[in-house]
Amino acid sequence: MSDTPPLNRLANETSPYLRQHAGNPVEWYPWGDEALQRARRENKPILLSIGYSACHWCHVMAHESFEDTAIAAVMNEYFVNIKVDREERPDLDKIYQLAQQILTQRAGGWPLTMFLTHDDQQPFFGGTYFPPTPRHGLPGFAELLQRVAAYYREREADIRQQASALQRVFTELQPEPQRDGALHSEPLRIARQSFESEFDKQFGGFGGAPKFPHARALEFLLRRWRVTSADDQPDLQALYMAALTLTRMAEGGLYDQLGGGFFRYSVDTYWMIPHFEKMLYDNAELLRVYAQAAVATGETLFKRIAAETAAWLLRDMRAPQGAFFSTWDADSDGHEGKFYLWDAAAVERLLPPAEYAVFARKFGLNQAANFIEPQAQPRWHLHTHRSLDGIAAELSLDVAEAAHLLQHARQHLLAARAERVAPARDEKILTAWNGLTIAALAIAARNLQDNNLADAACAALDQLRSQAWRAGQLWAVQADGVTRFPAYLDDYAFLLDAVLEVLQTRWRSTDLTFAIELAEVLLTEFIDDERGGFYFTAQHHEALIHRSKSFSDEATPAGNAIAALALNRLGYLLTEPRYLRAAENTLRADWPALLHHPSAHATLLMALEEQLSPPQLVIMRGKAAELQEWQQALAQLYQPQRLVFAIPDDAALPQALATKAASATTIAYVCQGEVCGAPVNSLAALIAITR
Repeated sequence: MSDTPPLNRLANETSPYLRQHAGNPVEWYPWGDEALQRARRENKPILLSIGYSACHWCHVMAHESFEDTAIAAVMNEYFVNIKVDREERPDLDKIYQLAQQILTQRAGGWPLTMFLTHDDQQPFFGGTYFPPTPRHGLPGFAELLQRVAAYYREREADIRQQASALQRVFTELQPEPQRDGALHSEPLRIARQSFESEFDKQFGGFGGAPKFPHARALEFLLRRWRVTSADDQPDLQALYMAALTLTRMAEGGLYDQLGGGFFRYSVDTYWMIPHFEKMLYDNAELLRVYAQAAVATGETLFKRIAAETAAWLLRDMRAPQGAFFSTWDADSDGHEGKFYLWDAAAVERLLPPAEYAVFARKFGLNQAANFIEPQAQPRWHLHTHRSLDGIAAELSLDVAEAAHLLQHARQHLLAARAERVAPARDEKILTAWNGLTIAALAIAARNLQDNNLADAACAALDQLRSQAWRAGQLWAVQADGVTRFPAYLDDYAFLLDAVLEVLQTRWRSTDLTFAIELAEVLLTEFIDDERGGFYFTAQHHEALIHRSKSFSDEATPAGNAIAALALNRLGYLLTEPRYLRAAENTLRADWPALLHHPSAHATLLMALEEQLSPPQLVIMRGKAAELQEWQQALAQLYQPQRLVFAIPDDAALPQALATKAASATTIAYVCQGEVCGAPVNSLAALIAITR
């Protein structure tokens, strides 16, 4: 007889996170008709648990509670238990995270634990992580289950009344749009001040621990500096805030100093000790801003970090057909961060003395250990302690020699680390996160002058178009060769933005056709014609208790903000007024919140910038070799509100672009909004008028 427990209904799911729970004694269901009908039939409340595969505390709660037969027995007796991967079903996660915050007046997070009514999935109680027994002011999960089940049996009227109140709050969260009057720049000014008031002047970043990267906020600050750079008093403080934060993150433990790529966030204010999961979207967003900062500032550190982050994406995150996987787990071999930690004595044994002398000083192995856990030997997580110049002087080396020794030491230790038990990789391919990654790779390809990154962006886009786009509909998830879940707003908006970035990197007329197709679905399936903006789910999506529509940035940029930015750009490129109106109405839909708390809307602020001052379009026609020369020259100038399209003479074009005709020599048309100047036929003249 086998001691292996029978598998539950999650065993055949495509999500690695759901399959992690397939052997639990809990009778888990995926979200779907089977579970919802059973809850109605048996009059049992639903226990909804939402998490994702790289989530450390999700693993903790699984080991403590969901693998415990006694706790599982209580769950099975009183509840219909549903497990959801928030990366596959962000629609459910958005609704129930918001409900949890309203009900408890506390921040959300993962694992999310919500209790829902049996017949209409209304939440009546919830929280995030619960320990198996009372601890740190939290009730024990086993006791909590009993109390919730009793409350549900005894207080139905109260639960129904609360559900009605919650629905009213959902409705009231959508403010009245600004239907009349001109949009203006006041939110830009208020946000700029807000970022400065929250700025950590010593370590960079905003606010205290835990400290998140906020890549779009940094991009906004770079843009603020660029807008004022020709003024008598350029906003150098905005540039300083962005540059210091980017420097401290790159030098700190938030960045993987051996393998490249960034962890999720820092648990301290110093960017020293991270939460060790690596997310595709974080690295896409940070690659994007580091590549832009490299051009804006000329800093070699930013260029190196962008190149290493891109290399990590291509090495450790790319699927065979070109798209990108989702996450690396925080845990390995049963411990968070174990894969990345070092013992100083072991490092000294691994490295030649000359390499160790530089490496130990650079990353503080000659200082006290910085990773301390109860009942565990102190260890080191790599974090820059000293400059290479100072180390070279101390060791009587020239800087180039010290850099050479440091690089060799990194390579030695990276090879040694590869022999360890690696964190698990979630190999789902998410359309939205791939959209962010494709856009970042296209930007980095231009800014770093790296054709390999352009190839990677095109390959990933091609995989999505061939496997996630079917009969005019986009799908959100690819896993185990199966494409699932009708796409959400973020999938369409992020991919539309990515296509526009790829077109600026390497023109393919089929990509422009794809961009138009994506935009048309946004305007038919997602748009709110009455109030402006876009719903998170399509018109024909599964009916849920609330149809979300949000505008502020969260872990990823707001889909509404990216839609407004991309549709505005596409609208000017094609002179399509429907796209321009949709972009403007999206800003109007969130105008009250944008005025009240603009710093939470960094991406929407960038859309506002381009609404108030339309992007400059440079449309170049000519032979491929000279087009590339002109394109590379313009890419060395940081102009975030300029779009450059290098279109070969023989490209098939829609009428709006076909009017920008080719000539016997390379030529460029420079347009601001709907107004285009006379054709420009020399690179020098083009650079002069586009600075």
